[in-house]
Amino acid sequence: MFNRIHHIAIICSDYERSKDFYTRIMGFEVLNEVYRAERKSYKLDLAVNGLYQIELFSFENPPARPSRPESAGLRHLAFEVEDVENVAKSLSLKGVLVEPIRIDEYTGKRFTFFADPDGLPLEIYEL
Repeated sequence: MFNRIHHIAIICSDYERSKDFYTRIMGFEVLNEVYRAERKSYKLDLAVNGLYQIELFSFENPPARPSRPESAGLRHLAFEVEDVENVAKSLSLKGVLVEPIRIDEYTGKRFTFFADPDGLPLEIYEL
């Protein structure tokens, strides 16, 4: 019935800061950017490895969403990478605080977490 996830929507508290993070730090490609004056809101469509996957929104004074400790709802976004260590080092060199690399006890794969500017947990998980 379902083919795949079409996109993920993220609402940020500081549009320019988050746009910089997702484009410059994460390296996602801008596909389209619009300002919706009636909503005082930006919408930025981003591609991950050439595939449209993320919508970044700005709204005036969005309420904070608890993330830690673990709260009900979406836990985190995970991105598949070829080499967790190399990606973690690249992020660290760009000023991103990356947790120590761990091993998934069930798959034996390496992974780690970091956060976007609003504290949204992001994961990199090795192929």
